[in-house]
Amino acid sequence: MKVDDQLIGIYDADATVIGEVSYWIGARLGIRHCSLCDVTHGLIAEKASWRHCREDLPLPFITFHRNDMPNDVRAVVGDALPTIVMRRNGVVTILLSSHEIESVKGIPVKLVRLISERLGA
Repeated sequence: MKVDDQLIGIYDADATVIGEVSYWIGARLGIRHCSLCDVTHGLIAEKASWRHCREDLPLPFITFHRNDMPNDVRAVVGDALPTIVMRRNGVVTILLSSHEIESVKGIPVKLVRLISERLGA
């Protein structure tokens, strides 16, 4: 594993105060949804179960929002959010689509298992 090898999750939400509040209110009203947010966050903060499960991944896992993702990730992902990509040897590839993330139903251990299966780990 190279130092820059990593998994990157991109939320279907903006990383601004207005974006966070807008998403939180919209999610409570049922008009906004991000399946990756469902896995990693509870009502307010990151889930402890996600922090614990994330340690079992074979590569470091970092996250960005749709408005702050790196340009090399944006070039591959476009508007297909949320998604999880892998950056290995400087090359970004899609690892899991929004549909695949949705299939874990917000359960961190299921997402980690799906990622590990996809990576052959």
